[in-house]
Amino acid sequence: MRAPLRAPPGPGAGGDHQLLYTLAECVPFAVALLVLLIELTPAHVLYTGPLLVATPALAAVTMGPKGTLAAAGVAVAVSVATATRNNAWGGQQVYTNFLALFLVSVASFMTSRAARTRRENELNQLRRIAVAAQEVLLRPVPARLGPVRAASMYMAAEQGAQIGGDLYDAVQTRYGLRMIVGDVRGKGLPAVRAAAVVLGAFREAVHYEEDLLEVINHCGAALRRDAAIAGAGTGGGEDALREAFVTAVVAQVPDGPAIEVVNRGHPPPLLLRDGAVRPLTPSTPLPPLGLEEFISGPPGRLDSYPFTPGDRLLLHTDGVIEARDRDNAFFDLPGAMATMRDHSRKAFLEELRQALLGHTHGCLADDVAIILVDRVEGGGEAGRP
Repeated sequence: MRAPLRAPPGPGAGGDHQLLYTLAECVPFAVALLVLLIELTPAHVLYTGPLLVATPALAAVTMGPKGTLAAAGVAVAVSVATATRNNAWGGQQVYTNFLALFLVSVASFMTSRAARTRRENELNQLRRIAVAAQEVLLRPVPARLGPVRAASMYMAAEQGAQIGGDLYDAVQTRYGLRMIVGDVRGKGLPAVRAAAVVLGAFREAVHYEEDLLEVINHCGAALRRDAAIAGAGTGGGEDALREAFVTAVVAQVPDGPAIEVVNRGHPPPLLLRDGAVRPLTPSTPLPPLGLEEFISGPPGRLDSYPFTPGDRLLLHTDGVIEARDRDNAFFDLPGAMATMRDHSRKAFLEELRQALLGHTHGCLADDVAIILVDRVEGGGEAGRP
């Protein structure tokens, strides 16, 4: 979830780091060009051998083995050109420079390759850890859950990430099927921590809290406790409490043909019935979890809507509806849901994934979490696969 207020896009820290890294990659070739210019001007009386010898070593710092070899090749080419121009062949200094350049190039290449291998091993290890964390934090929704058939999807906005600040879960309890979809303010590890806190509280409360309002209140209390601990540890205090909030919607499918929903500042779920899509807008708007101080009056109410066999429900985060194309047009989720009304759950989610990536040209600005459920006749085996 994005912050309520955001400055216009500009060169942030990530962009500055990328620019500096690109400039650093150009340094070895700039050095070789400088040597060439010196040798082609009256300033060629300067001794430029050490500069060329340092070129592959500089390349090994910022580039991989291929870049290091390229820099070494450029240095050799410049050395041959300058030695030929200055009629320096046969002198001991030329061959000494070539020997030094060869030794430094070999050492730089080996160092660069070893560093690349080490980084790849570390990255693979981090990916394995991320996959394991995702299986614990964002486990796939079971396909069969009482009177519904379900499926889930998660897409992280950050390239290569497995988990982020969105959360979801669906649990079958003695009170019926209970689901949650939420979106943590912010990104990075603090967002993952907040998501874990809310999910942990939800998974505990759904089994012993009969009132769905109490379930989501339990999640809010857990989030406030964690934010207070984090704020005390960093000296953030009240600021940490205000910054740590989560929009969330919890839904319950009891035995009857209905669905009960409590919405805490989250995009309303979409209900597909007879080809028409409508949002399940809350009757009483409530602030997100963690901002309970802004609730005035009763602590919310439970909204109930018809949910009969053949109906399809979609719980989602704002990463879907706020996805923009190059013309800043939002993604039409209700339209996509109506268009794909006859798709199976698996086919629906896969086509929705492709549609989102196509709409944003593969550049999601926010994480996406989705739970899709179909109400089936009597909770048996009927319904879309």
